Amino acid sequence: MPTARDAQRTIATSPARPEPRRAKPMTIGAVCKSLSREFPEISISKIRYLENQRLVTPRRTPGGYRLYSTEDVARLRTILRLQRDEFLPLRVIRQELAIGRADVNSEPLIAGEKSRAQPRRLPPVVTTTLSQMRTLDELLEATGAELELVQELESFGIIKQGGAEGALGYDETQCEIVRAAVELARYGVAARNLRVFKTSADRESALLQQLLAPSLRSRSAERRQEATEALEDLAAVTTHLKHLLLIGDLRALLS
Repeated sequence: MPTARDAQRTIATSPARPEPRRAKPMTIGAVCKSLSREFPEISISKIRYLENQRLVTPRRTPGGYRLYSTEDVARLRTILRLQRDEFLPLRVIRQELAIGRADVNSEPLIAGEKSRAQPRRLPPVVTTTLSQMRTLDELLEATGAELELVQELESFGIIKQGGAEGALGYDETQCEIVRAAVELARYGVAARNLRVFKTSADRESALLQQLLAPSLRSRSAERRQEATEALEDLAAVTTHLKHLLLIGDLRALLS
């Protein structure tokens, strides 16, 4: 029977296993390009902002250039998914990361591969590119809505045509509103019933504007950037809060 000394001798004489090669660090531009496949709205300034918020700490070269490890990129992807899919503000995300929260799907999707979960994504408050405008016919084709429903939504102020520089048409956000209205219509929810949601949204928008308007109009570019990020966070928090309140009320119906 082999003794402990024999086992130690075997280990000592066995060839050492080569250590796995670490992936080459990435520059901030390469990280932005990699993440843009899943997060089209990502930008270098957004990544820098997350660093300024101490959510990620890339290594710096002697010349001051940022170098991101695979762990850094996975952490960024987790942060962005928590913002997008769970509508969490940065303050909560920081707490989640502190207790070891990690994204189980931290690897980027392979081209053509679908994610296991497909949560409904909210459009960003601030877009870096102009949304593609659709004509009425294109809107009807894309959403499967009846003309009468779209006309009712417009008459009640739920949607409206408009775009940059006065261009007429419907942007992607308007299309998503119509898609939601189509789904609700299947349950007997008429366009006029959606006015309660529009009124609520108008009140929330007015509250956020009251809180952030001075910073958004600031002459300081840094302060405007911080206010813009805060606007995104607050929009996510209020959406999450409304969802929780609705769930609470619906649970009361089942009790």
